[in-house]
Amino acid sequence: MSFEVHAQGAVHVFDCFSCAIHRMAPICEHCRVQIIGQGVEVEGQWFCGGHCARAEGKAGIIDHV
Repeated sequence: MSFEVHAQGAVHVFDCFSCAIHRMAPICEHCRVQIIGQGVEVEGQWFCGGHCARAEGKAGIIDHV
């Protein structure tokens, strides 16, 4: 049983969630980890958390735990 993910005008077809996560999850601009779950988007860039965003010089980022 397959399923579709519609994102940014494209349709992606997967047969398991792990494949969808691997293909669709953004990559942290600082540490290069795949972001699964909550991330931080700053000025069009994705980071895994506030620490990595601040390490790249982004200001005013607060982690909410």
